[in-house]
Amino acid sequence: MAKKKTAYVCQECGYDTSKWMGKCPGCGAWNTMVEEIIRPDKSTGGIRLGFSDASKPRPIREIKVDDLPRFLTGSAELDRVLGGGIIPGSMVLIVGDPGVGKSSLTLRVCANVANTGKRVLYVTGEESTRQVRMRADRLQALADNLFVVSETNLETITQHIIDNKPELLVIDSIQTIFKPEVQSAPGSVSQVRECSVELLRIAKTNGIAAFIVGHVTKDGTLAGPRVLEHIVDTVLYFEGERNAQFRVLRAVKNRFGSTNELGLFEMRDVGLVDVPDASKFFISERKEDTGTVIIPTVEGTRPLLVELQALVAQTPYIPPRRTADSVDIKRIQLLLAVLEKRVHLSIGACDVYIKVAGGIKIDEPAADLGICVAMASSFANRRMLPKTIVFGEVGLSGEVRAVSQADIRIREAAKLGFQHVVLPKKNYTQLLGVEAVKGIQLLPAENVSEALQRAMPKE
Repeated sequence: MAKKKTAYVCQECGYDTSKWMGKCPGCGAWNTMVEEIIRPDKSTGGIRLGFSDASKPRPIREIKVDDLPRFLTGSAELDRVLGGGIIPGSMVLIVGDPGVGKSSLTLRVCANVANTGKRVLYVTGEESTRQVRMRADRLQALADNLFVVSETNLETITQHIIDNKPELLVIDSIQTIFKPEVQSAPGSVSQVRECSVELLRIAKTNGIAAFIVGHVTKDGTLAGPRVLEHIVDTVLYFEGERNAQFRVLRAVKNRFGSTNELGLFEMRDVGLVDVPDASKFFISERKEDTGTVIIPTVEGTRPLLVELQALVAQTPYIPPRRTADSVDIKRIQLLLAVLEKRVHLSIGACDVYIKVAGGIKIDEPAADLGICVAMASSFANRRMLPKTIVFGEVGLSGEVRAVSQADIRIREAAKLGFQHVVLPKKNYTQLLGVEAVKGIQLLPAENVSEALQRAMPKE
C-alpha cells in the first residue's frame, strides 16, 4: 500500500510546505499551518476549462461571441457593476461582512432571473429550504423556475446541476461546501480551492452562470485562499455596516467590464433596494454650516455628490488627534501640512475630524480641494458660499491641479440646484463655451489660497 503524502497548508493564504512551521512564510500568520493529505484527483483526468470547443485552436477573428448574450439580473445597480449583466459561463464571487446583504441580494437576483423564464438553482449550505422560503416570502422573491436545495456535498450538488440544467447557479456559501476526496474540513484552503475549481469547470463546460458567496475575515479580506480570486471572473465586495442604511457594491476584478463602477443599495424591510439617484440621498439632510462641503466624486461613469464634514478644534493634548471616516488618514495629514505651510493656517496644533455623510468611501484626488476647504472653514468658523460645490487635486506646493470628467461633475450639481463651482483653473479653460455647464457660475482657482477666497468670500 502506497504511503499517503501529506503537506502543511496555511489556512490564511494557501502556502504549503513539507514540514510544519509556526509562522507562515507566505503571509506571516502564526499557527495557521495544518497538515492535509495530498491525494491526486483522478475523477477529472485533468481539469478542462472553457466551452466544448475550447481545446481546438482557432484564429481569434473567427471566434464568435454572438452566442453569449448578457442577461439582466433585474437590479440596475448590480448590472452596472457587472458591466451590463451576466455572461453565461462566467463565475462571480460576492464577498462581504456577515449581515451586509449577500444572501438577500443573490436570492432576489435568482427570483428576477427565474421570472424571465430561465431555470435557476439556489444551493444553500447554511440554511434549510424552509428558512430560505421564509426569507423569500419576506423579500417577495418567489418564482416558478427557482429551485432551492440545502446541500454541502459537492458530488450531490454536481448531480443536481446535471439533473436540473440551470442557467444560473448560486452557491451560498463556498466555505460550507466540501469534496469527499479532500481530507480536510469544509472551509479549509484545500476544500475551498478544490470545490471552486470543480464548480468553475462545470460552469465553463456547460455555459452556466455561477454566483458564489464568500465570507470575509476580521480585516475585511476574503476568507480562504487568495487563489480563489484568481479563479473566478468577477469579484464583488459589499461595503457598509450592518446597521447602516446604505450598502456599496464594488468590483475589484471584472474580466468582462470596468472595475471602477459602483452600485448603491438601501436596506429596507423587503431587503436591498436599488438607489438610482444616490446624490439626492447623500445630500438630502445637509445644512449650510461651517466645515461642510459638497464634493462631486465620480465612480466609473457615475457622478455622486457627497457631503464632507470637518471639525477642527483646539486641544491641550500633544500630539493632536487626526480621525477620518471614509477618507485616507494619510491624505488628511498631507493636506494639513499644505494648509500649514502654504496657506499659513495654524491648524497643525488642532484636533481634526473628517466624516463623509452616508458612509461612502472617497479615494480619488479630486476630493483634495474640498477637504482643504472644509477644514479651513471649520478652523476659521466661516461659512461657504451657498449652493457651491468644490473639486480639484492639491499638490504639495499648494497648487490646484485639473481632474478628469469635470463636465460630468458640474452637470450633476446643476441638476440638483447648485449654482457655484470652485474648480481648477485648467478645467475652467477647458469648459469655456461648453453648453452643458452654462447657467452655473464657475470660480477658477490656481492655488489653495485662491480657492479658499472663492469658496468663502468676505461678507
